[in-house]
Amino acid sequence: MAKIELETAPISTLTAGSSISGNVSVSGDFRLDGTLNGDITLNGKLVVGEGGIINGNIICQNANIMGAVNGNISVKELLSLHATARVRGDILINRLSIEPGALYAGNCRILDEVKKSTQQETVKENASK
Repeated sequence: MAKIELETAPISTLTAGSSISGNVSVSGDFRLDGTLNGDITLNGKLVVGEGGIINGNIICQNANIMGAVNGNISVKELLSLHATARVRGDILINRLSIEPGALYAGNCRILDEVKKSTQQETVKENASK
C-alpha cells in the first residue's frame, strides 16, 4: 500500500499573554491570541483569536477575525468577521463575511471597484494629455 505524505506549512503563533511591539512579516499562516502593537503582513491566512488584539494595519490573503483590530485591513481574498470581532478601521477586500454580533466601524471598499476606479482615472489622465 502506498504511503502518502502531505506537506503542511507551519502556522506561526503568538499565544495568549504574549505581546509584540513592532511590525511583523510572515511567509505563511499566522494565529494571534496575544497582542500586536504594529503592522502585520503575510501571504497566507491570519486568524485573530477571541483574546487577540492588533493595534496596526493588516495585509494578507485571508483573515478570520474573532478578536479586536484597531487599524486598516487589506485582504486579497476573504475577510471573515466572527460574532466576537471588534474592528475599527477601513477595509479593502475581495469578499466579506460578517456574522451577527460583530462590531465594525470604518469604510469598506471592494478590490474590483478600486481597480476599475484606478483604470478609469488612468484613461482620463491619458485622454487629457
